[in-house]
Amino acid sequence: MGECQAGTITTTPEIKDVTKMERIGAHSHIRGLGLDESLEPRQVSQGMVGQVKARKAAGVILQMIKEGKIAGRAILMAGPPGTGKTAIAMGIAQALGKDIPFTMLAASEIFSLEMSKTEALTQAFRRSIGVRIKEEAEIIEGEVVEIQIDRSITGGTKTGKLTLKTTDMETIYELGHKMVDALNKEKVLAGDVITLDKASGKISKLGRSFTRARDYDAMGADTKFVQCPEGELQKRREVVHTVSLHEIDVINSRTQGFLALFSGDTGEIKSEVREQINTKVTEWREEGKAEIVPGVLFIDEVHMLDIECFSFLNRALEDERAPVVIMASNRGITRIRGTKYKSPHGIPIDLLDRLLIISTSPYDEESIKKIITIRCEEEDVSMTDEARDVLTKIGVETSLRYAIHLITTSYLVAKKRKATTVEANDVKRVYKLFLDEKRSVNYLREYQEQYMFNEIPADEEMEGVENIESMES
Repeated sequence: MGECQAGTITTTPEIKDVTKMERIGAHSHIRGLGLDESLEPRQVSQGMVGQVKARKAAGVILQMIKEGKIAGRAILMAGPPGTGKTAIAMGIAQALGKDIPFTMLAASEIFSLEMSKTEALTQAFRRSIGVRIKEEAEIIEGEVVEIQIDRSITGGTKTGKLTLKTTDMETIYELGHKMVDALNKEKVLAGDVITLDKASGKISKLGRSFTRARDYDAMGADTKFVQCPEGELQKRREVVHTVSLHEIDVINSRTQGFLALFSGDTGEIKSEVREQINTKVTEWREEGKAEIVPGVLFIDEVHMLDIECFSFLNRALEDERAPVVIMASNRGITRIRGTKYKSPHGIPIDLLDRLLIISTSPYDEESIKKIITIRCEEEDVSMTDEARDVLTKIGVETSLRYAIHLITTSYLVAKKRKATTVEANDVKRVYKLFLDEKRSVNYLREYQEQYMFNEIPADEEMEGVENIESMES
């Protein structure tokens, strides 16, 4: 007769969302990089359009990340605004799945946190490194034949017997009062197939046995039927947990404890704690208990980092526990923040030397039309071909982002006149209502004297105006 008594029972209540609200974001239509098996990019796939060379390069990086052998590589995605840099990063994140950690960081964020800049970057780095911990758990898996619960006359203690079977054997287990409560909480009945963790006492229902399918005339739609387990009742099963190094840091930081994971207020973590964790993780790797999963850290608008951050990145990228760092910048030759020196993309030359640079180029007319079509589907807007052509022309002359902004606004104008489809006149109307950047600057130049702080001599006009004049010429 077997005995199974557990001290602690941890059960997680199931929470079912009745209504799920999905927000539509700028990149919510991205499902992946749109590559085939040989890493060749399809013209339109998984929400991605055009940027064939950049996507192919990103596919090679993706393969490198999945293999997990190379860490500490840094990639810079450089290109004009609105050329799909963040979209490619989102595509990489979607293609990686949930098992490989992906951290997204806007460079300006580190200046608003209540901690030093290097600590913020260290935490971002360690969030992007996963540790896959393997452990063997002893479980009992079988079909419930019978549950007998004996209550004492005074009602104080509850004991019982649980009969479990597989296709090969049948055993009776004696239960303590905590296990009886756990069975009641999970509503375990005869005919259910359950797994029982011997260490924690956690009970999980896998479903009803096929042999009991005809026990009831009516059953709920969510009733799941499974086969009766085979072999031994007691089994050893390997359980794999993936946690990030930062999560291990927080849990082992005495000042904060694991509750800081939920509040987000982790504070600064001492370097001694991190060194001890690094040593322990190295031991686990050597013993085969764990493996390191290098993830991805994406730093958007990287030119907003200052010279101290760039110096820290130089050192951090050489560490053996560094993730693959992907940066994005839309700047040309500009001043390095914190210095008076200029550099390409606002990044120091010594860091640029370590980067693989992926270039993105402006979309052509055909690509803009395809992107607008995808965004119309994502935003649930039906649009006539003529309206789409007008919007494409606007996108070519102004910017892709401006054209995408006009999709929902033109739909609202169409709804105002009780129409379900957006027509060309609706697009033209919102084009007159909302100015794009070029028309806004021209308007400022024309009515400059009516605005405040317009004491700018004619020969010292705004840098933006000079740029637009050079573009127009």
